[in-house]
Amino acid sequence: MNQSTRLLGIDPGLRCMGWGVIDVNGNRMSHIAHGTLKPPTDQPLSDRLTFIFKGVLELVETYQPSECSIEEAFMAKNASSALKLGHARAAALLAPASQGRPVFEYAARLVKKSVVGTGGADKSQIAAMITVLLPGVKATADAADALAIAICHAHHRNSHAAGVVA
Repeated sequence: MNQSTRLLGIDPGLRCMGWGVIDVNGNRMSHIAHGTLKPPTDQPLSDRLTFIFKGVLELVETYQPSECSIEEAFMAKNASSALKLGHARAAALLAPASQGRPVFEYAARLVKKSVVGTGGADKSQIAAMITVLLPGVKATADAADALAIAICHAHHRNSHAAGVVA
């Protein structure tokens, strides 16, 4: 008898960070929860990063994922924005890692291709496919992206074990 594995997907962001939790049992996936963390934009960067760290830590404590996944950083046109996103990613990465949870990173194009079938999909296409892959789930934008990251990890986690991921 197969046992379910719980996965937490994280779509990092300094203004709005999406998260999604799924259970995987063989080829079957089931939705557990999803949402967003919204750090107060009027606070200093250090307080916003602390908010993200504590929020993800609470998610790990609440949902007890076996593994976590997060979208890799991409090079933005604005270096300052890319650096701030990197800070948000670091805070989100550290929380599960501090609890002994492995964290896997995936390129945005691979996440989109894993869920929609094309690496150039937009947010609305991802949200639509989440509804198909996880019937009844009405996640939008950042939360749908986080569920997509968890689904991508569900598809590629065995490749990590073998040491092969694109």
